[in-house]
Amino acid sequence: MQNLNRIIAVLLIGAALLLGLFAWMLGRRPAAPPAAPTVAQATFPVVVATRALPAGKPIAADALKLEHLPINPIGAYGDPAQLVGRVPTLEIGAQAPVLDGQLSNGLAERIEPGERAVAVRVDESNAVGNRLRAGNLVDVFFTLKREGTVGPAAEVERSQARLLLSRVRVLAFGKDDNTESRGDLNLTVRTAVLAVPVADVDQLTLAENAGRLVLALRNPRDAEVADSAALPAYGSVLKTAASTAAPASPSTRAAAGVALDQLSGGAAAPPAAPAKSNTTRVPPRIVAGTRHDIEVIRGGRAETVAW
Repeated sequence: MQNLNRIIAVLLIGAALLLGLFAWMLGRRPAAPPAAPTVAQATFPVVVATRALPAGKPIAADALKLEHLPINPIGAYGDPAQLVGRVPTLEIGAQAPVLDGQLSNGLAERIEPGERAVAVRVDESNAVGNRLRAGNLVDVFFTLKREGTVGPAAEVERSQARLLLSRVRVLAFGKDDNTESRGDLNLTVRTAVLAVPVADVDQLTLAENAGRLVLALRNPRDAEVADSAALPAYGSVLKTAASTAAPASPSTRAAAGVALDQLSGGAAAPPAAPAKSNTTRVPPRIVAGTRHDIEVIRGGRAETVAW
């Protein structure tokens, strides 16, 4: 019995030594760093396409949705309403973010349906002293000078100036980069980009090439315009088929064109061919001492010379 007690005492002492050694080793280990708090990953609202968006077609409202992505791409949108009706310049894949660089931007987005952007060259004397700005409304006047050719072949019967277009919106106004290359260093030539109804582009183009344009600045609150119904209609260069169902579209009227004599209000008829006669024409008899007048035409000028 005494031996058993000794064995149990030895075992208890050994266990105590082991526990003490284990405690000493735990005391020498470095303390574990505190656990970092869990941070939620940041997300950004980004508009993505629900289906493939073809290039050149307006974006429908049901083709867009808002998703929260871990990235915020440059040029991304956060509101689908900002993209409805915009036109992609290249195809956008399904579930892809719709970016600003993929959409039609700039001057084309400021043109209303039925309008065309037309650039005309102006200088400070006919552009309100270069005080035009994008967004201004102007009246377009033009002048035509009488041609040197006389007779029924003349396109412009007399010099004239009149209003061509009313309340035309200025899209851009800037310096013409070709000024210095032409050597016009004393003339500040600028280019005005106007939003013109497509049916009136023919008139503006012809008036600029054949005459001189003047842009008159107007108050945007002034809604008075020329009454086109009180003016004679321009004749068409190309005759369109008459349609009783509906009037011709603006593009069709523009395709029909307008001639300079019609734009100037002349519309002179072509000279009639001389009638044929069976009689023999006898040259005039020249009598000595009698004055004779001869009409001499040089280029576009005509003069009478006596001999």
